[in-house]
Amino acid sequence: MIVILHLAVGLMGNAASFLLYVAPIWTFARIIKKRSTEEFSSVPYIISLLNCLLYTWYGLPVVSNQWENFPIITINGLGILFELSFIIIFIWFTSPKQKLKTGIMTTIVILIFSTTALLSTYLLHDHHTRKRLVGSVGLLVAVAMYASPLVVMKKVIETKSVEYMPFSLSFFSFLASALWLAYGLLGQDLLIAAPNVVGCPLGALQLVVYCKYRNRVMEEPKEEWDVEKLDQEDIKQHLQIAVVTTDDKINEKMSQNMNS
Repeated sequence: MIVILHLAVGLMGNAASFLLYVAPIWTFARIIKKRSTEEFSSVPYIISLLNCLLYTWYGLPVVSNQWENFPIITINGLGILFELSFIIIFIWFTSPKQKLKTGIMTTIVILIFSTTALLSTYLLHDHHTRKRLVGSVGLLVAVAMYASPLVVMKKVIETKSVEYMPFSLSFFSFLASALWLAYGLLGQDLLIAAPNVVGCPLGALQLVVYCKYRNRVMEEPKEEWDVEKLDQEDIKQHLQIAVVTTDDKINEKMSQNMNS
C-alpha cells in the first residue's frame, strides 16, 4: 500500500513540477513580444537549472539504487530543457550587463554540476555514499531555488505590485514542494524531503504576498517629451500641435500690429 501511495504521490509531484516549469512561458512570451526582459530576474531560472541537473543525476542508477527514483529523472530531465530555453531567451533579449551576469552564473552552475557528477562517479564507489554527496549538494541548491523568489518578493513589497511575480509560478512552486515533501517522507528519503520543508513555507509566503498586493497597480512614470521614446505617430501629433500653436501666436501678433 505504501509503495503504491509513494508512486502515486511521485506522479502527482511530476504533474505539479511540470506545471511549475511551464508557468514562465507566459512571462517569456511577454519578453519576446516587448523584446525586453524589463525588471524580470534570471536568477530563479539559473538556480532551477542547477536543481534539475543535480536531481536528474541523483535519480539515475549511477547514484540511486537501480530505478528507485525514476519519477525524479523524468520531470527534472524535462525541467533541464525548459530552464535552458528560458535562460537562452533571457540572454537574447536582456541588456549587455545582464547578458554578462547571466552568462557567468550559468557557467558557474555547469561547473558545480560537473564537479559533483565527476566526484560521485570516480571518487565514491557505492550508491549510499554517492546519494549522500549528490543529495547534500542538491539539498542546498533546492533551498536556494525556493528562496530565490525572495528577491522578487522584495520588489513586490517595494512597488506594491505583483506585475513581476506571476501567480502561477508561486502557486505551482508551493504545490510541487508539498508533493515532493510527501514523496520523500513516504520513501524515507530525507535528502528529497528536507529541502521541501523549507520550500513549503516559502511557497506559502509567496501566495500570501501575492494575495496582499494583487489588486495594486504599479505607478507608471510620467510621460516625458523625449523624441527618442516616441513613435512616429506621437512625433507627428506633437509637431502638429506645435505648428498650430505657432500659427496662432503669429496671427495674434499680426492682429495686434494692424490694430495699432
